[in-house]
Amino acid sequence: MVSTRKLGEIAEGLAEDHLVKLGYQILERNWHYGHLELDIVAQDGDELVIVEVKARSGLRYEHPSEAVTDAKIRRIVEAADAYIIEKKIESDTRFDVITVIFVHQKFELEHFKDAFYPTM
Repeated sequence: MVSTRKLGEIAEGLAEDHLVKLGYQILERNWHYGHLELDIVAQDGDELVIVEVKARSGLRYEHPSEAVTDAKIRRIVEAADAYIIEKKIESDTRFDVITVIFVHQKFELEHFKDAFYPTM
């Protein structure tokens, strides 16, 4: 059985491949600000895209997107603000969620653009 950490790493790799195929430029992966983390930071045209990746194995549990709670959104937005300030970015920013569900050696990937809006 694959560990949760390893499952997350695999899902992030699949998400990155998906974004690259769509023409996104990957700027960062697993960027840290203190104890906060951004899974993937990418550029889509003129937009900075912060991507949260959530994965699950099997179909027994909630959909991975349900793990993006209000508290998680606040942490993502806080880290994104730090990233934008550190890198002196002035472009529009979008927040996407990519979910990956693994079932029997296969996976289903869903990409939710504009999955949430910052409300800090």
